[in-house]
Amino acid sequence: MTDFIARRRMMVDNQVRPSDVTKFPIIEAMLSVERENFVPQSLREAAYLGENLTLAQGRVLLEPRTLAKMLDALDITGNELVLDLGCGMGYSSAVIARMAEAVIAVEEDEALAREAETLLAEAGAVNAVVEQGPIAAGAPQHGPYDVITIEGAVETVPQAILDQLKEGGRMVAIFAEGKLGTVRIGHKINGQMSWRFSFNAGAPVLAGFEKAEAFCL
Repeated sequence: MTDFIARRRMMVDNQVRPSDVTKFPIIEAMLSVERENFVPQSLREAAYLGENLTLAQGRVLLEPRTLAKMLDALDITGNELVLDLGCGMGYSSAVIARMAEAVIAVEEDEALAREAETLLAEAGAVNAVVEQGPIAAGAPQHGPYDVITIEGAVETVPQAILDQLKEGGRMVAIFAEGKLGTVRIGHKINGQMSWRFSFNAGAPVLAGFEKAEAFCL
């Protein structure tokens, strides 16, 4: 029988801590949430590998290092409302739920959204709510948000999403740049986003987050 507790510990010790992620809430959450439950049955044995895992067409569960470093840069606190875009089967939302006051998880894929709802309930994440619908539309009815996370790559962030971030709030996204993307942290200051580089990571570009192609005569 696979010892997933030991694998979680190895994930934290070999992938998370060496990436300079040492904040207790992140370590505690990643040691506690059973990552193997938030992937398709066929990928349970691969759940703790240091790579993105495919959940559906064009959709991945971000590797542990990437998610941990994103959360480290955001420094979520216990009184904050978080919008988790592209939650997949709910792993990121389950982790964030242990740090934030509440999480609104948005998932476009109906089957993934149903799985996320069930798995988050089973994980005891009572402060996480799943909304099924276009990821690029967000969930304005629950906002504005202190923090927005995007669980996939973007070429651009739609204005509809930027509008859901509180003044003074922060957002993290992987910006697709060739084969290797750049993770940037954005702060909303006077209604405008100010982005800074955080680290490199890659993921498929989410539907609705592509740049509009320029029309050429």
